[in-house]
Amino acid sequence: MNVTDFQFVKRTYFPTTIFQIDVPDSKALNDKLLENIYAEQERDLKGINRSNFSELGGWHSHNELHKSPNYSDLVSLINAATAKMGDDQGYAKSHAMRIGTMWSIINPPGSANRSHVHPGCMWSGVYYIHAPEGAGNIEFVEPRTAHLMNQPRYEPKTKRAKENWTKVRFVPIPGRMFLFPSWLYHGVDPNVSKEQGRKAHRVIVSFNLNQVKISKDG
Repeated sequence: MNVTDFQFVKRTYFPTTIFQIDVPDSKALNDKLLENIYAEQERDLKGINRSNFSELGGWHSHNELHKSPNYSDLVSLINAATAKMGDDQGYAKSHAMRIGTMWSIINPPGSANRSHVHPGCMWSGVYYIHAPEGAGNIEFVEPRTAHLMNQPRYEPKTKRAKENWTKVRFVPIPGRMFLFPSWLYHGVDPNVSKEQGRKAHRVIVSFNLNQVKISKDG
């Protein structure tokens, strides 16, 4: 038998899935969200500190925006997106993904978000409202520490297969949403926009999700 005469089967397990949702004609929704978020900032200039750097100007709202009627359109959009995600994942129809916390972050030029995870939930998400060029990409990092400890050498000047990447970045685009596992480390690059005033801001809404049992009366 020739040493090359063997069956070669590739099996890929334990993937990390990130869902991308692009909302058409999102300008009206985003304009309304911007108005409400800046009003929220004026009511609470200090905000709270989480992954943001308040000393660099980053502002983080409280975590209960989903309870306000001002964000009902966005909540409905998130519910529709997570229902589709649940179908894709084969989740039980007796439960639905629901928002547990939701907040906004405003990053002016010079601000960023440190790498972090979201404890106490299954999935997390971000929806982009305003993001000029250079406003700061989101970066997701390889979750398997062992893979980072001893990196193999790859052929130079060749495109590496996605399953061998150790990080991935996405440009923020208004009207785009990402859903990702809450345990997946992620951070935001510094905002280096050259725009002036609020036009330079990176404005998003983020949220955490858990499965909730659906009551018989809906």
